[in-house]
Amino acid sequence: MIKRLYIFILLLMTGLTAMSQVGQPSGEVEIKGSVKGRENYTPISGVEVSTDRGRYTRTNSLGEFKIRASIGDMLIFESPEIETVRHRITSGEDVDVLVEGYGRASSRKKESASARSRNVALDHQRLLDSANFYKKNSLEKSIDFVAQSMEPLGTSGNKRELAQSLRTLGEIYLYHKQYDLAIDNFKDALSATESNRTKLVLGQAYTLSGEHDLAIKTLVSLIDEKNMVPYQRVELFEALGDASKGLGKIKEAQGYYNQGLMIAEKNQISPKIIDLNSKMADAFAIEDREVEAEGFYRNSLDLSKKVAPERLIQESERVADYYNQKSRYNDEIQQRKKSLNELKQLSPPSASRENKGLSGTDTITSQKINYKIASAYIAQDKLDEAIPYLEKSIVEADKDDDLVIQKDATRKLSEVYRNKGDFTKALESYQDYVAVVDSLYVRKEQEISRAARFNREIANTQSRISSLEQERELSQSKYSLAVTEQQLYEETSKRQKWIIYSLGFGVLLMAFTAFLYYRSNRQQKLANNLLALKSLRTQMNPHFIFNALNSVNNFIAKSDERSANRFLSEFSVLMRSVLENSEEDFIPLAKELELLELYVKLEHSRFADKFDYEINVDQKIDIDAYQIPPMLLQPYIENAIWHGLRYRETKGFLKIEVGQVTENMLEIVILDNGIGRTQSAALKTNNQRKQKSKGMGNIKKRIQILNDMYKNRVDVSITDLNADRTGTKVSLKLKKQ
Repeated sequence: MIKRLYIFILLLMTGLTAMSQVGQPSGEVEIKGSVKGRENYTPISGVEVSTDRGRYTRTNSLGEFKIRASIGDMLIFESPEIETVRHRITSGEDVDVLVEGYGRASSRKKESASARSRNVALDHQRLLDSANFYKKNSLEKSIDFVAQSMEPLGTSGNKRELAQSLRTLGEIYLYHKQYDLAIDNFKDALSATESNRTKLVLGQAYTLSGEHDLAIKTLVSLIDEKNMVPYQRVELFEALGDASKGLGKIKEAQGYYNQGLMIAEKNQISPKIIDLNSKMADAFAIEDREVEAEGFYRNSLDLSKKVAPERLIQESERVADYYNQKSRYNDEIQQRKKSLNELKQLSPPSASRENKGLSGTDTITSQKINYKIASAYIAQDKLDEAIPYLEKSIVEADKDDDLVIQKDATRKLSEVYRNKGDFTKALESYQDYVAVVDSLYVRKEQEISRAARFNREIANTQSRISSLEQERELSQSKYSLAVTEQQLYEETSKRQKWIIYSLGFGVLLMAFTAFLYYRSNRQQKLANNLLALKSLRTQMNPHFIFNALNSVNNFIAKSDERSANRFLSEFSVLMRSVLENSEEDFIPLAKELELLELYVKLEHSRFADKFDYEINVDQKIDIDAYQIPPMLLQPYIENAIWHGLRYRETKGFLKIEVGQVTENMLEIVILDNGIGRTQSAALKTNNQRKQKSKGMGNIKKRIQILNDMYKNRVDVSITDLNADRTGTKVSLKLKKQ
């Protein structure tokens, strides 16, 4: 409890220290400064101030700025009116930039304004072209070019150019399957300028993200537009068909696909004719209309032969997948073998382009096709025919470093060998599978790490773009607002410090008071427990002495003077030890066992015809490592003799065993084959019942107090030894100190 209190106080003080550092990120400082002309200290407004870590702001009408940065960052000052200035931050001091010749530059401003405006449009389009060029290969570069295209727009930037930049950014995110970011940017582009093209790509993004209702709501409004080119109109009906199919409205999807197909055929848009035939086939396949589905698949295959081998392979695999869904495995195998032959005829560069150029579809490779052929053979239980294709798939996947297909093919090969009864090869294949899984696991971890870094880069760049949009909405009143905010901040900070210090002092005072109360309460509880233990021990000792003297009296009554003298001699030794230990909470277990043995010997001398006894101690136990409350076991042994064994018609047996339970716990077991607790209770007089209850009640109270003081060191349980409720077993478990 004390440890927890200390930890709470430590955490509280740490939190108060952190709160006093209001809004101060680790390692960052707030840099203030200004940008002015050197000759007449004319403030220069609208200067872009950024850091090489992506922080960004502008100078206000007084030429002043504030920006958060870290020591060592590079500050960059950019404006069409001045030469770019760079400054390395070495401390938190103000940074004042004085620009030479600013007056002369401003006088030339109007002369160059018209020339600059002509170049802005060209620069903007050039930057967007660069963004589209890097879209497939470098997300970071493409987004950076979009950001550069937005920077010069400023507050008075052309909204059409702004919408164009935002749409391009959305298309970049859409290509990389960042659908949420794509949708947000398309919406922002529409807010800047309404555009059919933007609405179309927004609808496609909704479909890809699974929001089909929103996709249809966005796209339906374009059906009545008159100024759409045929290709866009085909894309519109294709997107509406995709969204309807996603909602399970197959009939509507077929209608949209058919409308798009008619426009594509009328205007000879070959790629879209193939796409729509294939999608019509998919829609009919969902309805199990196999004749119509096969007709459209056949059309897509025939048309793709006239376009390019890569497209033929793509459509051929779609048809094979259809055969697989319908369990037409022979047709599937023949179709995939044709795809393999077509793929082999492609030159490596073409194959590479096929792999990278099929946007929105899975990459088609020979190892995948071989794997699917093998799977079709396995589905027909043709295991021997499947093995060569699985082996080819594994070899080709290993060559292309395609761990996913290599893993699946290796696992399936192991299963095939197992089903054939070739367990040796099955084991070898399974071991290969385990090795590939390990490699794939490592690669997945690397991919996750790259994805996390990729997402951080996206977040940083998107944050920069968002700040560019926000900057366009700032006004001249920002400076006065900042000054007022600073004053309020300082006043609030001062009040917060006083409140924090007062609360901290109050909490510390309460914690100290609670600690004193806890310590006093614990000491009082300890004293009460000690008094209770002492009281219980003083009750136990007379009880024991009284029973022993009854035994002496019994010998005297029988005129057995010799036995009485021997008993008194051994009894005096026992009593001396009992009295010596009467003030102790715990004594060594070895000493307690010696006393018990002496006690049992005395009782046996009295009732030699009633029982024999045996005391067994496991030699492996380190007896010296354990301590036990004195006189704790004696009442249980006394009960066993007086209330169990004494009433047997034949001679009984008392057994005391000491054994190890765990490394830090041993068990003392007292076993007797007496008449049992039930019969014993029936034979007792009312006076005996009261004495029994009082003696055993004292033992329970002692154990309860000792466990409370010493953390549950003793545990006692009493059970019947036999199913007929004769005999008694007392189990006492004792923990090491």
